[in-house]
Amino acid sequence: MKEEFLHFIWEHRLFDKTDLKTVDGEKLEIISTGQPNSNSGPDFFNARIRIGETTWAGNIEIHQKSSHWYQHRHETDAAYDNVILHVVELHDKPVVIRNHQIPALEIKYSPAILENFEQLLKSKRWIACEDRLPEVDPFVLRFWFSSLMIERLQAKTSSILELLQQNKNNWNETFYQLLARNFGMKINAIPFELLAKSLPLSILSKHKNDLFQIEALLFGQSGLLNETLLGDDYYLSLRNEYSFLYKKYGLSGIEAHLWKFMRLRPVNFPTIRIAQLAMLIHRSSALFSHILESETLEELKNLFDVATSEYWETHYRFNKTSGKLKKTFGETAFHNLVINTIVPMLFVYGDQHLDQAIKDRALRLLESLPPESNQIIKKWNELGIDSQSAFETQALIQLKNCYCELKKCLHCQLGAKIITSVNRP
Repeated sequence: MKEEFLHFIWEHRLFDKTDLKTVDGEKLEIISTGQPNSNSGPDFFNARIRIGETTWAGNIEIHQKSSHWYQHRHETDAAYDNVILHVVELHDKPVVIRNHQIPALEIKYSPAILENFEQLLKSKRWIACEDRLPEVDPFVLRFWFSSLMIERLQAKTSSILELLQQNKNNWNETFYQLLARNFGMKINAIPFELLAKSLPLSILSKHKNDLFQIEALLFGQSGLLNETLLGDDYYLSLRNEYSFLYKKYGLSGIEAHLWKFMRLRPVNFPTIRIAQLAMLIHRSSALFSHILESETLEELKNLFDVATSEYWETHYRFNKTSGKLKKTFGETAFHNLVINTIVPMLFVYGDQHLDQAIKDRALRLLESLPPESNQIIKKWNELGIDSQSAFETQALIQLKNCYCELKKCLHCQLGAKIITSVNRP
């Protein structure tokens, strides 16, 4: 961690720059600290320095002690041959490569900067900077929201691309599988995804004009038709229909025990979600193509304005009647679908097709959605950070999960402001 801290000091030029000299006493000027390298090789690329009267361009390597160069075996790696300056906290051994001694700089900085950093690392609060957050201008965070949101979308890109590859670059099939996963929300996401993968969209498309057959296929593949329930004509009819269809297509469903009903509101039972998914497939043709053509949130909402078939208006589970209620795909569920399925898919599609307009549209959709309400966002609100849209709440979730949880304060713009809030030497 100390070496990472020294990278931070170097990148942000927080070192004492008065009368800079190499350890050999030569006058040193840092023209450019270079570009950070997150891969293997020297720590900073394309730096420019002046030693005496000579200007050098090349790479920078940083260690706590200069002897660490040999501990890390850099002398055997040709990638380090173009290092023009060795930045260290303690120079305890000269470094020689190809019969040339690398100039070294013993870096000096304010002890208060290190103290600020260590206080953040030791913090046990919800976020490390909780006590000092009021010191930071809120504009710093809001300015960072866009980068955080792009990071969050890019993090989802690899899994979507992997799924797309599995589906032989079929965007409709990939969207259908991601859509199904979202229908399960967090608690039933995996069984819904398994259900979609066990029942290709190409098969469902052949029966899209017959809602009953779509329901038979989905409920049959879900394993929820495996019980012997007498007295429920709808259930028995589904079983009979499915017994024909699964033989016709050589299908193999998933196990019923995978589905979770406990601690769910009845309207979110997997049976209701499957029935709504069946209606969506029945009503929609080339759904992903329509999403690509939809410019506004309202157009998307019209696509997902679905309910269930009549049977489910008086049932939440098979063979158990309830009061009549039209079970529509609610606004909260729709917003969740936009955030977690439609926006990432649009972003990846735009990226793969070099279409910036589609990527921008994905971000605008988030800006048009109200802020989310969950435990992370509620805690940010308690700390005085309010959100105006789903774009901002998603950015705050990214900040909490990928920076605060990992104590990556050196890479956080809030953390950086707090760490550097001292009188520099």
